[in-house]
Amino acid sequence: MSLAGAEWIKLWSLRSTRWVLAAGVLLLTGLAVQSSLDVYAEWPSFRPQEKAMFNPMTEAFSALGAIVVMTGAGSVGALTVTGEYATGLIRTTFTAVPARGRVLAAKVLVVAGVMLAAGTLVALTTYGASQAILSGRGTGGSIGDPYVVRALVANALLAPVSALAGMGIGALLRHTAATVVAVCGVLVILPTLFKPTVHQWANDLYAMFPFYVWRTCLSAVHACDKSALPTATGSWAVFALWPLVSAAVTLIVVRRRDV
Repeated sequence: MSLAGAEWIKLWSLRSTRWVLAAGVLLLTGLAVQSSLDVYAEWPSFRPQEKAMFNPMTEAFSALGAIVVMTGAGSVGALTVTGEYATGLIRTTFTAVPARGRVLAAKVLVVAGVMLAAGTLVALTTYGASQAILSGRGTGGSIGDPYVVRALVANALLAPVSALAGMGIGALLRHTAATVVAVCGVLVILPTLFKPTVHQWANDLYAMFPFYVWRTCLSAVHACDKSALPTATGSWAVFALWPLVSAAVTLIVVRRRDV
């Protein structure tokens, strides 16, 4: 059996993985449907300015939905590391395959692939359900609109980005409860406290968090053009750097620490 196959079995054998993915898809779809139904019912009472500024993607991809994705995916990613340390299975794994780099590369590949598939499913499902409802008022977005594609891709990537970040934090802490708390703090709580300031260095610091750049740029109808806010290019760079750095941290820490 290949290493990737073994990591797939270990990941899918975790009961929490199946529950988190199934519950996440249902919860996020339900949130999108409920939010879209509320807008559908209240649309006639919207003022002209509110209708002109309306972003149909916010009903499919709300901040609450993004928080659920990042928390769930980050926790699953963390458990793929902390779970093996907690049960002692990591010793068996490294005894069977002494090349730790290969083991971690397979783990990263499997976690990223599974979470990308899950994120894509959630993005398409919530978007489809939301736009089907909003189209009844003629307010839905078209797949041909640039901001729709950007939002779909960004929301699909939230899951693997968060999962790999969770793996990196899990490798550092090696304690399940502490890692889950740290994942929530780093990926969700800190970015929600950030607001644009007059100090550009602070804005640049804030723009290094995936949730912040998603909320202020990638989920918006128009890409940001203000110096205090992240640009589309910078936002995609953040989405690329977090999983790369997290994978590197996981590899370095696991290779250098004893089990």
